[in-house]
Amino acid sequence: MAAHGNRDNGKEASGAPAPRAPERVRNVALVGRPGAGKTTLAEALVVATGALPRAGRVEDGTTCLDTDEVEVRLQHSVTLHAATVEHAGHRLTLLDTPGAPDFVGELRAALRAADAALFVVSAVAGVDAGTVALWDECAAVGLPRAVVVTQVDRPRADVPAVVQACQEQLGLGVHPLQVVADGALRSLLEPAQGDPDADRLRAELIEAVIAESEDESLMDRYLAGEPVAVPDLVPDLETAVARGAFHPVLLAAPVTGLGVTELLDLLVSGFPSPLERPCPEVARPDGTPVGAVGCDPAGPLLAEVVKTTTDPYLGRISLVRVFSGTLRPDTPVHVCGHGTGHGWGEQHPDHDADERVGTISGVLGSVLRPVAECPAGDVCAVARLTTAETGDTLSDPARPLVVTPWPLPEPQQPVAVAAASRSDEDRLAAALTRLAAEDPTVRVDRRADTGQLLLWTVGDAHAEVLLDRLRGRYGVSLQTPPVQVPMVETLAGPATVTARHVKQSGGHGQYAVVVLEARPGAPGSGITFGQRVVGGAVPTAFHGSVEKGVRAQAARGVSPGRPLVDVEVTLVDGKSHSVDSSDAAFQSAGALGLRELAAAAGTTVLEPWCAVEVTVPAEHVGPVLSDLAGRRARVTGSAAAPDRDATTVQAEVPERELLSYAGALRSVSHGTGRFTRRPLGHEPAPAAVVAELQPA
Repeated sequence: MAAHGNRDNGKEASGAPAPRAPERVRNVALVGRPGAGKTTLAEALVVATGALPRAGRVEDGTTCLDTDEVEVRLQHSVTLHAATVEHAGHRLTLLDTPGAPDFVGELRAALRAADAALFVVSAVAGVDAGTVALWDECAAVGLPRAVVVTQVDRPRADVPAVVQACQEQLGLGVHPLQVVADGALRSLLEPAQGDPDADRLRAELIEAVIAESEDESLMDRYLAGEPVAVPDLVPDLETAVARGAFHPVLLAAPVTGLGVTELLDLLVSGFPSPLERPCPEVARPDGTPVGAVGCDPAGPLLAEVVKTTTDPYLGRISLVRVFSGTLRPDTPVHVCGHGTGHGWGEQHPDHDADERVGTISGVLGSVLRPVAECPAGDVCAVARLTTAETGDTLSDPARPLVVTPWPLPEPQQPVAVAAASRSDEDRLAAALTRLAAEDPTVRVDRRADTGQLLLWTVGDAHAEVLLDRLRGRYGVSLQTPPVQVPMVETLAGPATVTARHVKQSGGHGQYAVVVLEARPGAPGSGITFGQRVVGGAVPTAFHGSVEKGVRAQAARGVSPGRPLVDVEVTLVDGKSHSVDSSDAAFQSAGALGLRELAAAAGTTVLEPWCAVEVTVPAEHVGPVLSDLAGRRARVTGSAAAPDRDATTVQAEVPERELLSYAGALRSVSHGTGRFTRRPLGHEPAPAAVVAELQPA
């Protein structure tokens, strides 16, 4: 959602539709795989409502929705865009979503703002595993769904086969609403003359609509052989779709306009209004629950930021879904963030602030069109909410509330970023802060053990888009050095040494002698220090000095860049001088002793390992296991989900092998896999890995 005035692409947008009562509002997410034609369909729908005089083309970068410079270059969506139009007295907001797995966070934001999903499937490409995964995303939040098969006019289009694939792969309740006959669309709601196949499909459709809507009186009429007219079916169709178990299939050719008007008619007459969708769970900022909140324009204000963008002229722009109450310009609101203080996890730092709403606008892609207000059930853009981030709640300052956030994918792929020059450091820091505010699937941290600044992303495509924005939108000159995996060392065996730190250069000298024993400790034990000194050979006052020196040297390591870990060190003897011994001298002796212990016993290089859980459809378990085997993984178990076709594989994997795993998993699972990881500890690194780390 870019944000500025009318964009000069040769088209002028009409004014924003007037606010409507919730029963005359429809919020629809367009969902589908990349290349299915979502943006082209959305453009055709916008033009058909008269909001734009003519359609742009994805290939030319002239659509009203894909306005991001990265999208123009890639020719597919990478972020959520919205367009609010009017049709048949209804206010209709289309939410165009990315289809690539890396941008599932944008999809989930759209599903929070929407009351139904329109699944876009290409009549050429058909249904694949990615389409099914997106379908499952919508099913997981209970969103009503319909299907539109696009590109039906393409030479290689096979409409009957694709409709059948939808029925077979998307589950029960999928029924065609139209068929193609002689290059035109025929509604199955209308009786067919002399077409047995159409008659059969119409009978199946009517029976499914009546059954899902539970209209017993219409069922009795139908079973009695009475004719069922279209006006009789439309209310039941809307009820069936809203209940989420009936999914009509429509056909369209957006470029030629075939089926576009019919689709608009279905969206307003057959899709649910905000009144038919429950509000997300709500609590007070202290975490105490609040009773059910209804979609009432006169009720208490409750809204949520589903998308945040930054415009160079207007500043921060928030795309907001209003669940209750009415949002008006120049009124105070409470902005509540989902931090640990609210019990909702650590998506971003906790914050609570009162702000004043600026201009409220209807959205048409990159064009903001001011409106007088945004009542419950509607979607709008709000300017200059300086603290609001994606996922934040807007409410009445006198009655602050917070909405339970939607689940987000955990970013698992790190990218190291560094400013190319000192002058870029402040610009990079500010740009990363903005990226994290706009995209809650981004995490930024500086790794203490390597000093690298890491940008955690969902996958390769996500990383590419973020880096493009840093360089293009924010003008940062940056470098992306290889991500460093911190290696450590431990002793290869036991050893005993005598370390002498004796210096005399006039005046007080430095004198400290320590005898240290050491052996490898238990994994994860760190540095443990003890003493068995007898007879006061080393005064008690200096025992802590020796330990401090040992620990400081262990943190620095005995090899460059590799701390020493998991070592048990014992001070057993030593000597001191009544004048020349000091805290500094015994610290130096302790550090020297640890270096000599490492030289005497030898060291073993350790690499970090992670516990990993990989979830994929059962058909992809084999390729996933093969890929893990090539990453030196140890598979520790697997479990099949009882309620769906998915298997979770548990494994232990070296962290080095996970640097590019997000992209590899996308490849072997055809975009359907996901994984999580947690630190497990360190284990000896193979000789080949150690050899790679040695300087040339």
